[in-house]
Amino acid sequence: MKINSILFIVFIVGITFYSTVGCEKKGKCGETNISSSGSTKSHNFGQNCLNCHKSGGEGEGCFSVAGSVSNSSLTSPLTSGTVRLYTAADGGGNLKYTIQIDAKGNFHTTESIDVTGLFPAVTGSDGTPHYMGSSLSSGACNSCHGVSTGSLWGN
Repeated sequence: MKINSILFIVFIVGITFYSTVGCEKKGKCGETNISSSGSTKSHNFGQNCLNCHKSGGEGEGCFSVAGSVSNSSLTSPLTSGTVRLYTAADGGGNLKYTIQIDAKGNFHTTESIDVTGLFPAVTGSDGTPHYMGSSLSSGACNSCHGVSTGSLWGN
């Protein structure tokens, strides 16, 4: 009887250990995950990336800035381009960060960026920038764009 009790306790401890280690979140905040031109590793175009790519979320890495960009007719993803973050409106001030748009129309970075007060510009392959008229308060671009405001787009 004593052996069965010991085996039972070992079994419970083993299951507890396995469930704690085996079910750890895939994406930890210390992981690097930055979009790059031509990459096809991203997913969920148009959704708010920071719903999953956050502390305690299921995504790989915690994004500071992320979103999706459509082509100018809003019919498909923009498959190349950049998102630039400036210190002043309309590309003024200093360029602080550049994030590449991948082949699936998504951009994201786990780089530590405080976006507060920065002004974004989206540039597609034709080189024409499209500026956001107000400064950012969040890096979760698709929490507004495509929901309460128009989708991000570029040429």
